[in-house]
Amino acid sequence: MNKVGQSVARVDAFDKVTGRTKYYEDRMPPGTLYARIFHAEVAHAIVKRVDTSAALAIPGVLKVLTCFDAEPLPCFPTAGHPWSMDPSHQDTRDRHLLNTHVRYWGDDVALVIAEDEVSAMQGVRAIKAEYEELPFVLDPVEAMKEGAPVLHEEFPDNILKHTDRVQGDYETAIKKEGLIRVEGWYETPMVQHCHIENHGCFAYMENGRITVVTSTQIPHIIRRAVGQALDIPWADVRIIKPYIGGGFGNKQDVLYEPLCAWASKEMHGRCVRIDCTREETFVSNRVRHPMKIHIITWLNPDGTLEARKVEVFSGQGAYASHGHSVTAKAMNSFAQHYPCENLQLDSYTVYTNKPSAGAMRGYGMPQASFADEANIEDCAKVLGLDPVEYRRKVLMPVGFTDAFSGNVNYFDSYNQCMNRAMEIIDFKKKQAEYGHDTGNLRRGIGMATFWYNTAVYPISLETSSNRMLLNLDGTVTFQCGETEIGQGGDTAYAQMVAEAVGLSSYRDVHVESVQDTDLTPTGLGAYASRQTYVAGFSIKQTAGMLRDRILNHASRLTRQAVSNLDIVDGDVVRKGDGGILMSLKELAMTVQYDPVNSDHITAESTFTIRNNAYSFGCTFAEVEVDVALCKVKILNMVNVHDCGNLINPALAEAQVHGGMSMAIGFGMSEQLLFDEKNGKPLNNNLLDYKLSTFMDHPRLQGDFIENAEPTSPYGTKSLGEPPTCSGAPALRNAILHATGVAIDTIPLNPHRLFKEFTDAGLIHDSWRD
Repeated sequence: MNKVGQSVARVDAFDKVTGRTKYYEDRMPPGTLYARIFHAEVAHAIVKRVDTSAALAIPGVLKVLTCFDAEPLPCFPTAGHPWSMDPSHQDTRDRHLLNTHVRYWGDDVALVIAEDEVSAMQGVRAIKAEYEELPFVLDPVEAMKEGAPVLHEEFPDNILKHTDRVQGDYETAIKKEGLIRVEGWYETPMVQHCHIENHGCFAYMENGRITVVTSTQIPHIIRRAVGQALDIPWADVRIIKPYIGGGFGNKQDVLYEPLCAWASKEMHGRCVRIDCTREETFVSNRVRHPMKIHIITWLNPDGTLEARKVEVFSGQGAYASHGHSVTAKAMNSFAQHYPCENLQLDSYTVYTNKPSAGAMRGYGMPQASFADEANIEDCAKVLGLDPVEYRRKVLMPVGFTDAFSGNVNYFDSYNQCMNRAMEIIDFKKKQAEYGHDTGNLRRGIGMATFWYNTAVYPISLETSSNRMLLNLDGTVTFQCGETEIGQGGDTAYAQMVAEAVGLSSYRDVHVESVQDTDLTPTGLGAYASRQTYVAGFSIKQTAGMLRDRILNHASRLTRQAVSNLDIVDGDVVRKGDGGILMSLKELAMTVQYDPVNSDHITAESTFTIRNNAYSFGCTFAEVEVDVALCKVKILNMVNVHDCGNLINPALAEAQVHGGMSMAIGFGMSEQLLFDEKNGKPLNNNLLDYKLSTFMDHPRLQGDFIENAEPTSPYGTKSLGEPPTCSGAPALRNAILHATGVAIDTIPLNPHRLFKEFTDAGLIHDSWRD
């Protein structure tokens, strides 16, 4: 029986629901010291003095470290990217452990270390800092202008990076007679990941080395960054990643691990903990890049795309983090989603005096998808064409090959996904019924499509390592560097290993979910919807090596030719008649305790992946709009994916539901707000930040088209991030269908709808009576 493709229970389900699972806080030793950060309460300034005397006088406060203490240490990068031996391809090093140059409200200035949490918090409140305040800028377009406040001297125009992509001849193409121009400015907000578990870590020293236990997606990358930040050999750093309570990209960044490690060193190796509050998580971790995207599309009368110009302006915030990689991915999506011979694309990643933007589920694609799908919907409307049929005409065709990544569109996935979604939601019937209402309550139905990459090749290194060992009871212990962060990766790995080795059940695979950089084979972590795809290569390779060793021993013990042996359901069998010759348990025990040829049967390998793969899909959304109340009720939402073969359909559906939920929040309610007068965050808490809840959700439906990816050993391709991409534009387009109002800025909350509906003349005084 196949082990993959089955909806089996998660390997960690029982421990999680019974509270046995140990997160970083559960592993903390007694006597751990508390460290709390003193954050600046100005948006841009130079720290002139930090008075710590009152803090040090508080009983329980042991030490206060300030930005001036950290000055001798080097700057370091924080992006969760693989290291590159090419200096020009390395991430920007613009981060200090603590900062004398404050670049946003909430920047890290000092650290209080105390015996207990209360003393640490009192110590923070007792610190007095003196600043030389500087002008600040919050908008990326404004930050690019001459005379704007400069955040980093190395970037006098505040542009971290600008890239472009040119195809054909845009300027000549737009001179063609009879073209139709469709133009728009599209804007997406700054949002936060809002995972259940805030980031936290603790650090201690042992035998001259520093150990950090942290809630992270990228333990091996954290190891390198801690070494860089503390200017010590990377081998002197050990990172342990236990189970974590979600990350969504926020924990694909170096957060407070280096600061915690430094604090432990300053306390002579004692164990020190840093735990972020929810308020800190909003502004002192990472956020999604807010983007302003300008699109000019030139259409031929038949609707084909003659030329497109796209400008992407991304608000990076105070520090580089993942920087331009997010913005560049957003920009490059336009060349692939709706291919056009004449393209002029530009992207700008711009420093502003706001929290640093980093990776977030979708990595620039939710922002790009909103703009692209809104613009294409507007094109269909201008042409008077059905939005689905128009997309069939201009979407990425079968056989399309991206010149940079080498990705190939092998299948008619878009049409397959759209057809399935239309059937599920009864699109044609509702499209005909809705869109004609003139009263207060109006219904509409809309859709949007997406594509997504799998992993990061060829932009950076893509590698996967794992280790397998045959236990004496015939089960297999499995270790890899691709991390479980709540998505169900360990269960998928267990299913893949069980099938590749020939075990009877995925329960016969013991997945070591805790990554320890001293013990775990090197891996890059959880990001880029890569884990199942990239781990599949090394799992197949290592399982083949393990099988070879097992069958070589079996050949010796059974006197059968290796070529005549197989492993099926945990037994060594003869291929000819399927006869069971011995169990894996019997073989492992015999070989381990052989007095002449004892062997502990293990295998370990690394696979360097030099492929990438497209995933495709769409979202259809049905809404009811109360025009007078400026309120939208989502009635139904369907998300259909071609993500290749499903390893575990139940886990895949759960991923889709989670992504759809995040897309609803991104499109309808979530936005991190700041005071324009002083740069202070206004809603960095879960009371004022309008996170979408169960009450905002309709029945979420996910479905799949399984076109096996030819480059993948298991036929898989990306699924983790794609469900977040097309939800917001589908909702925007549904509201357009219901009301006739095209809204190009999200979130689509009542405040924005009131302005847009008023401008469109939909709000009548009689409705207020």
